[in-house]
Amino acid sequence: MKFGIFDHLERRREVPLDQQYRDRLELVAQADQSGFHCYHVAEHHHSPLCLAPSQAVYLAAVAQHTQRMLFGPLVYVLPLHHPVRLLEEVSMLDNLSDGRLQIGIGRGTGGGQEFAMWGGNPDENNQRFEETFQILMRGLTNQFLSFQGQYFQLNDLWMELRPKQQPHPPFWYAGNPVNAGKYGGNFICFGAIADLPDISSRYLESWEQQRIENDPSLPHVAQPLYGARMMFYIAATDQEAQDRARAAYQVYSGNYAKPVPDGATPQPRPAGPRNIYSPGVADFDTAKEWERVIVGSPQTVRDHVQRYVEDSGCNYLVTSFQWGDLTHEEASRSMEAFAAEVMPQFSDLSINIHP
Repeated sequence: MKFGIFDHLERRREVPLDQQYRDRLELVAQADQSGFHCYHVAEHHHSPLCLAPSQAVYLAAVAQHTQRMLFGPLVYVLPLHHPVRLLEEVSMLDNLSDGRLQIGIGRGTGGGQEFAMWGGNPDENNQRFEETFQILMRGLTNQFLSFQGQYFQLNDLWMELRPKQQPHPPFWYAGNPVNAGKYGGNFICFGAIADLPDISSRYLESWEQQRIENDPSLPHVAQPLYGARMMFYIAATDQEAQDRARAAYQVYSGNYAKPVPDGATPQPRPAGPRNIYSPGVADFDTAKEWERVIVGSPQTVRDHVQRYVEDSGCNYLVTSFQWGDLTHEEASRSMEAFAAEVMPQFSDLSINIHP
């Protein structure tokens, strides 16, 4: 079992922005020293949910504050990026980090909500994702790049910059297990432990089909990682952890809103499919019921991770330690407790990664 970290990098109003960046890079360095496998950072815009809308700038700093841990976006919202600029950023980051970059790709929340906020037509979102993905793959695997599509026309562009990892860094996909397998990437989802065997089975079936077809225009990881993301808070007692996490979760949920001036029409909030947990709407008790938030003493959290290891069918667990209004010190203590009292119990366990 490997352990990763997912980070929204949420705004904390009582902390100056420059100090918040310094604190977060210190927390990332702590994760690197604690043995976490990979650090994943979100892409969101125009809300307190994410202070790293330019992931390349932030991840360049992460590269300089870590030595071993892999890192990357989860995800690049491809419709928001020019593919040639993305190719150059990927190559730079992979070399700046001595080959530790991971490439997460996605369409964005709400069917193109943020693409629409930038003046785009959300009906174009999926096709723009596909074209940007195709250009990304061609640019990573060819010396010269040409592409003729509906939105991009490129002719004989020399790909002077190349990533250190050849032919390219590993890809990741979040949310949809079939698409993750189809694109040949590692996979991260949300789900209670009881739901995960079915989710991971569908992912592995799709991944195996892609492996058999061996389409050279798609990436393919040799031994995929797949698992769920959960938010954690560890304190001395279950009650102490629950009381603090309840308050922090209310702030976390509120950070999904896109602020607008007084009297202006609110920005649309992604609703998602019916009957699916939505972090911008659900309260703390619902989040606990859906196993999105795991809080308690080290023993309580260890018991949950034990159940995850034994019953989920996954080989990767993605944690989050600073969310809502949890302070840098609180997140650091919680991560330290997890690394010292939870992770070591499962470091020698192995799970068959093939269907």
